[in-house]
Amino acid sequence: MNEAARILWDAWSEGRRIRALPAGCRPASLDEGYAIQRAVVACSGSGTIGWKLAATSRAGQAHIGVDAPLAGRLLESKVHGDGDSIPGDGLHMGVAEAEFAFRLGHDLPATGVPWSRDDVMGRVAALHVAIEIPDSRFADFAIVGAPHLAADLACAEYFVLGPAAPEAWRSVDLASHPVAFRVNGTETSVGTGANVLGDPRIALTWLANDRAARGEPLLAGEVVTTGTCVVPAAVGPGDELRADFGALGSVGARLGS
Repeated sequence: MNEAARILWDAWSEGRRIRALPAGCRPASLDEGYAIQRAVVACSGSGTIGWKLAATSRAGQAHIGVDAPLAGRLLESKVHGDGDSIPGDGLHMGVAEAEFAFRLGHDLPATGVPWSRDDVMGRVAALHVAIEIPDSRFADFAIVGAPHLAADLACAEYFVLGPAAPEAWRSVDLASHPVAFRVNGTETSVGTGANVLGDPRIALTWLANDRAARGEPLLAGEVVTTGTCVVPAAVGPGDELRADFGALGSVGARLGS
């Protein structure tokens, strides 16, 4: 695990892409992929603020050849705030996404029975609007498979945590709520929360149960960003990004050149 983690972290920190992990340390299962992910975090020397979900739409799953979402840790060193400038050079995937992110107020440990959506939402402290700018350490992330992608922190890179939504969000139907993404002031894509496993609250519940089953329960204070509500927007150095969630708020960032 440590060899694979070092290879991935070296590629990440040096801005290189690799075809795949060497046969001698290649993950053969999703569990092995997540074990490498934990080791990558240790190599990074960074703390984590929570989790991201990847492949929370059928289109996203088909694109990378998986049949379920994948979870990745959010490195504290890669987190930015509303309006920040983010390094824009060297992004391999070159996309940005508009996402609902939940901040937990209570732990979600294994209990012997699956968490229900209502129970999970009762442990949420706040909803935030967010932008994710994913990336991969693999030259062709669409073909390496789920274990490799899990090892690669589910293509985590930069995360922009926007302001908390008004408390009235709890009465909003997040599945039907409209979301728009703009690049340099031009609307590039629109969508709804239904693009995230049918509802961002369902996505959060899925993650809570998946992590609890794997012995890594979600913890109070952690942020979970639940996957893109819109078709990922093509972005590059110098672009101004904004995700507009209407009455729930907006969040923006600039990609440096």
